[in-house]
Amino acid sequence: MIAVHPFSLRTVFLAKHAQHVVLVHFPIALFITGVAFDLFSRREPASTLAGAAYLNLSLAALSVIPVAATGLLAWHLVLEGQPLKGLLLWHLIAASTAMLLVIASWWVHWRARKSQPLALPPYRIPLELLGVAVIALAAHLGGFLSGINA
Repeated sequence: MIAVHPFSLRTVFLAKHAQHVVLVHFPIALFITGVAFDLFSRREPASTLAGAAYLNLSLAALSVIPVAATGLLAWHLVLEGQPLKGLLLWHLIAASTAMLLVIASWWVHWRARKSQPLALPPYRIPLELLGVAVIALAAHLGGFLSGINA
């Protein structure tokens, strides 16, 4: 068995799937925090909490792009592009759906910010909560794929 130093830059940057495993935590945390801020700001849509919700949702939508790219790259590097099946296929479906829900949630807020006064549609809350649930499912499946939930 080869010993790996935890601070080795070679390990960090050249591991076949390390970047995906590290980057995936950013959109998860940003989105869940944004949803929480949005829930707390429901009574005052123009509050500071609503601004924090929008900022977190914007950063989450921006950060899902490199996460998706590194996930696809990990599939090609680790499995050499083999056809997806089983748990990996379910993870891809859940993660793709989560990505679309994160971007859709941000888009709803972005469109509402163009209107004066700020009028956030009520359907955004179920959309965001569905996004949190699908993210949890994708993360759970990803944990099994990485060996953490084994």
